[in-house]
Amino acid sequence: MNDLFKNMAGMGGLTDQVIASDFLISAKSGVKTTAFALTEAATPELRSALREQLMAAISTHESISRYMIEKGYYHPYNLDEQVKVDTASAQTSQNLVN
Repeated sequence: MNDLFKNMAGMGGLTDQVIASDFLISAKSGVKTTAFALTEAATPELRSALREQLMAAISTHESISRYMIEKGYYHPYNLDEQVKVDTASAQTSQNLVN
């Protein structure tokens, strides 16, 4: 999405935040799903493969979390700041609908 369109839509730089947030949610889901699959795996070979996938999913989650923290999109240790970010995102979304 080009900057002109983003600004016209009232989104500014929000699209990067939205993409990163979606990616983080997907990474969390991947960690949970892979961990569950690992507990259900029937063979040592499958457990080994799933362990590798789990470690990759955890690494991805860590990377995207770090990126979001550096950009100021995610404040896992400061609830007040995270509420401000979430409120601003919700308001922008609401403004796009109206």
